[in-house]
Amino acid sequence: MTEDEIVQKVAEIARLEDLPAPVGPDVIEEVEEAIGFPLPSLLKRLYLEAANGGFGPEEGILGAPGGEWNGDWSDIIDIHNAIQDDEDDTTPPYFVWIYEWGCGIWSLIDCRDPSGPMWAWDPNDGIENAAFPTGMNFTQWMTRALSDILDIPERTV
Repeated sequence: MTEDEIVQKVAEIARLEDLPAPVGPDVIEEVEEAIGFPLPSLLKRLYLEAANGGFGPEEGILGAPGGEWNGDWSDIIDIHNAIQDDEDDTTPPYFVWIYEWGCGIWSLIDCRDPSGPMWAWDPNDGIENAAFPTGMNFTQWMTRALSDILDIPERTV
């Protein structure tokens, strides 16, 4: 799917499922300032044009401030700050935590690259090497999520 197709599909889902309303540009600025990196284009557009979280696999990804809580976290800034404040965690600040699969496993977006390479974080084999690349970017991740073929990330090596 193209970025435009994903935004259109998520906007349709948002209307049907009563997802949180999109955010304004000021909220995106707040998020980018808090994490210190620009959000990938597709994630930014989804928050601005479709919904403030709740879309994607199962119960959906975390939103920006003002969205609905997802598990223990109110939004992507909330979890980002908690991770960065944890002196035992070495997760780089350019990762944005967007979706919890359960059992401590998360999907993360690398915001250093505008395409948003996706990473997984699985501490079950030790926190030292918990983060690993998934081999797809956020557009591919969302395409798979919207097609119901996105699976929990697994380390291949």
